[in-house]
Amino acid sequence: MPVPWEALLPCAILTAMFGVAGNLIHNSARFQNQGKNPRYNLDKWDEMMMTRDERLTGHPRGQATDPVAPPAFATNSVWTVERAS
Repeated sequence: MPVPWEALLPCAILTAMFGVAGNLIHNSARFQNQGKNPRYNLDKWDEMMMTRDERLTGHPRGQATDPVAPPAFATNSVWTVERAS
């Protein structure tokens, strides 16, 4: 049975486009996570630690190595301020 050569070009284009799209999505996710793998199956503890890390460093994936928190950490709270009415 002969090989349909005219079908190989569209097949190669589709394969290349799927590969390019997959690599772009992968690189975008790693760029948003500061070069780290994305997190899956997060529980409440992980979410609280990510909130704390974001308050300390400004990014949910950032981690601080200082043993003492910066002075601004004492005043930037996760509690929202409500206007008394």
